[in-house]
Order: sequence, then C-alpha cells, then structure tokens
Amino acid sequence: MPFFGALVREDETLAQRAAGSIRYDVPRSKVARVTLARPDARNAQDTRLLHELNDAFDRAAQDDEISVIVLAADGPHFSAGHDLRESPEDQAMDQYRTVGTWCGFGCEGAERQMAREKEIYIGFSERWRNIPKPTIAQVQGKTIAGGLMLAWPCDLIVASEDAEFIDNTVRMGVPGAEFFQHAYEVGVRKAKEMLFTAQPVTAAQALTLGMVNQVVAVDQLESTVLALAENIAQKPLFALKLAKEAVNTAQDAQGRVTAMSTAFAMHQLAHTHNLAVHGSLIDPSFMRPGATNERGAK
Repeated sequence: MPFFGALVREDETLAQRAAGSIRYDVPRSKVARVTLARPDARNAQDTRLLHELNDAFDRAAQDDEISVIVLAADGPHFSAGHDLRESPEDQAMDQYRTVGTWCGFGCEGAERQMAREKEIYIGFSERWRNIPKPTIAQVQGKTIAGGLMLAWPCDLIVASEDAEFIDNTVRMGVPGAEFFQHAYEVGVRKAKEMLFTAQPVTAAQALTLGMVNQVVAVDQLESTVLALAENIAQKPLFALKLAKEAVNTAQDAQGRVTAMSTAFAMHQLAHTHNLAVHGSLIDPSFMRPGATNERGAK
C-alpha cells in the first residue's frame, strides 16, 4: 500500500467512518467549504477520503452559484498523509468511479501500483490544481507528505502560526510525494533540504518562501480564510477563471508538467526497487521502534 505520512491514531471508531470522511457546506455567499473530517485519524488519506474529496470538489466546481472553494480540516492537524492502516480490500479501486483515463487497477506488479497512484494521487491532485474556480487551503498543525498533495494544488494557502509542512518520504526510500511540486513551492535548494532532511518548513518560513499567502493565529484562521474567500467571490467569476488559467499556464510553460512526470516515474521506480530489496513498497526501517519523530505527528 502507499504510505507517505505519519502514523495516525488508532481510536477512530466505525461510527466515525460510517459518517463519511468529508463535510460540505456553504458558509458564505458564493463560497463552498470542503472539510477533511477524520480528525481522530489526523485526516490521513485513505482511498475513500480521496474519492469523497474529489466528489466534493466536483460538486463545488459544477455549481454556478459557487465562486470560491475552501479546503479545511477538522482537528489539530491538516493531514498526516496517506493512511498506513488501510487494508488491501479497502484499497480496491473497483469500488469507485474511475475519473482519469489510466487503467490496469487489477493487474499484477508495478502496473497495478502505478495505475492506482496515477489515478488517486497525481491524477486527483492535478485535477484539483486545474479546477477553474479559485481554491484556498486553510491549514493548521502538521501537513505531512501526502498531505502536501492536498494543500499545494490550491491557489492560495492561509496557515496558522503552528503549521508545519513536512516531506519525510526519502526516509521511506521514496524520492518525494507523487505530486512533486516542491521546487515550485519553496525553490530548488529548500526543496532539496526539505527532502534530504525531512525537517519541517514552519509557517513563518513558508511565508518567506512564498509557499503560503498569510500566517495568522490559530483562533483567527477560519475567519481570515472566509474573509479572503468573500473578497475574491465578489469578483466576476469568468475573470477569476481566466486569471487562474493564465497563471497556471505560465507555471506549466516553465516545464512543470515534464518535471512532475519525471518525478512520478522515479517514484514508481523506488517502489519497485523497495519491493525487490525489502519485499515492501517502502524501506521497512521507517517503521522501526523509536522512529516516531521521523514519521510525524501522533
């Protein structure tokens, strides 16, 4: 299974899972809010959460009464990354509607793994980046590895003062999360430091680097995000769509798509190597006793 984030708590109940992983509301005129609702699992991403999140984004994107989409998260942390506990049965892709054009989810070996990650990781993140409407990530606490793939596709990021951004995938024997946006978010040298050391980028550092737009106190995070969303929502929606398209195209013209595809191929090579050497998709030393601080938040 894919597993780039921190260990998550074990006390998420069946009732909580039955209630769904995503909450959708409209807190202000023309503003939709999509909330990650697995706080007891530190909003770790299993297959269900990602599909529900994609459905919620589609709902907001296709609603002509909505101009801005906010991505928020319940609990102390935005997202602990991919859910390490997900069973092979829960990962079965035939339970869900396929969104992309990739296939081979039932095949053997690397073909199956690449198909799955092409669909729900890099595929979903690219879709969310290219939603025509402005999106804002409301981030508190830790955002670890796969969690970056939820925040980075958003157009704007507002972070609380306690926010930290971490990619510890190299420690797992993998060269970065699938949505490899690092160099465009923090610059080349900081991206290398982030990956080589697995040390967090603090909210203050992220602001200086241009990765986040604003840093505010935790108790001001929601109100700040909603005020920003309301401001943007007052603008003509078609003009907002065109402005977003122009900026995204400018970034893509710098080679982003090619770099992303190359990094994703290296990511798959690392999985295949780890399977050959260790019998698992990641280096098992990542899960050794005493490595909690390297894995992330509890």
